[in-house]
Amino acid sequence: MNGSADPVSRILDILRSALARLPFPLRPLVAYSGGVDSHVLLHALTRLRREAALPPPLAAHVHHGLQTAADDWVEHCRQVCAALAVPLQVVHVDARSQTGESPEATARRARYAALADALERGACLLTAHQRDDQAETLLLQLLRGAGPAGLAAMPPLAPFGNGWHLRPLLDVSRDDLLAYARAEGLVWVEDPSNRDVRHDRNHLRLNVLPALRARWPSAARTLARAARHQAEAARLLDDLARIDLETARGSDPSLLSVAALQRLPPPRQRNALRGWLADKGLPPPPEARLNAVLDDVLTASVDAMPRVWWQGAEIRRYRDDLYAFAPLPPHDPSTVLAWPAAQETLELAWLGLNLTRDALSRQGLSWADAELELHFRQGGETCRVRGHRRDLRKLMQEAGVPPWQRERIPLVYCKGELVWVVGLCRCEAAAGE
Repeated sequence: MNGSADPVSRILDILRSALARLPFPLRPLVAYSGGVDSHVLLHALTRLRREAALPPPLAAHVHHGLQTAADDWVEHCRQVCAALAVPLQVVHVDARSQTGESPEATARRARYAALADALERGACLLTAHQRDDQAETLLLQLLRGAGPAGLAAMPPLAPFGNGWHLRPLLDVSRDDLLAYARAEGLVWVEDPSNRDVRHDRNHLRLNVLPALRARWPSAARTLARAARHQAEAARLLDDLARIDLETARGSDPSLLSVAALQRLPPPRQRNALRGWLADKGLPPPPEARLNAVLDDVLTASVDAMPRVWWQGAEIRRYRDDLYAFAPLPPHDPSTVLAWPAAQETLELAWLGLNLTRDALSRQGLSWADAELELHFRQGGETCRVRGHRRDLRKLMQEAGVPPWQRERIPLVYCKGELVWVVGLCRCEAAAGE
């Protein structure tokens, strides 16, 4: 930051401006680690809460259990919050790394999950990410080969959990935060793991950024500005994706038309697919997987049923439609379930379905109160529809049911006869019609 004002006044001004960007007054929940950055944020917020007309702030400390001094840090946070008259919530999490996941990623995932749970509806999480953190994030994403969305690094304001996530200090340097802390006589804790250069972020912070600043003193400021430019570019790409998706809808609004996508140039195809997957809440695909969709799925013959998958998602094609969803859970088509007459609901949790007697009765089915059995397609099933006995496979094809869904459609039997194909049709002869 530049200017003649002292660091305390400058940080208070920046925090005041950031709070003014909130859509309406929200109760702030400060993620308070006990370190200098979050201590400055909490301290400055308590000074502004009256003039900003904010509800009283809360603080949350996430206890990862990874350091021997973790309990001492909790006690430190309690003392600071008591002195500031800020209620503190201590949340314990399991931050042990999962297979294939870095300890940093595991701790971050556990921390944000805990903070999301602690956030009241309509509240706002405040974290003390600052300009140097933003520069580090940009460099990490650049080294991972990220596109504009990744290079935008951390947004200043975004939806989060039941409310919002505000990073009000992204325009503040680490040096200015230290100057504020010293001017106000703050006391904070130091996490020794922050000195471990085996972690990528620490290596950037302790080795790479100092070297960059030695040659380019404004490196952190410049990198943060580059992140803002990338955020603007990412928003424009999102707008373009919205336009292309409107013209590429498939036979159902949740699907995409292969023919419509093929009319777009490849960069817009990739951009539209990223936007489509994001709308569905699915993880973005690696570049190789995204290119496989363009090369193998869009160009496949109409009768082919190609599939491209990556961790947490998959894309399949059936006829002219593209489908995207989380990986299908295991399913045994030979499963047979009894549905006693006295049982109102039959739960099929692995399919995300609940069948009810009331739903059957509302369709006027004469066997709705009978003893029933539930099966799944094995092949050779028939159903009488509009006076004609039809092969179930043909009925599903005519209805456009994708092959991977056919074995997951419940078949309801009464006295050994197929009476209802759930979501598709009822069988007339078996219903006594």
